[in-house]
Amino acid sequence: MLSDLIEALTIFQKYENPKYPTHCEHDELIMCGDYHPDKMSADDVKRLDELGFFWSDSEDGYFKSFRFGSA
Repeated sequence: MLSDLIEALTIFQKYENPKYPTHCEHDELIMCGDYHPDKMSADDVKRLDELGFFWSDSEDGYFKSFRFGSA
């Protein structure tokens, strides 16, 4: 649902409002910015997970979603 994506983006906006907030590749919607679970409330991280966004422990680390990144 579009409302779930809007809710997730609203949570991310609480922590940063970058000029270019997202990047999409290989069925992943990636959040660009200085988002890190250690800098966010536990409730927000939990809700983001429920909405389909999770923390990627890659070298750079970022939140991503397969739910909103695929067609």
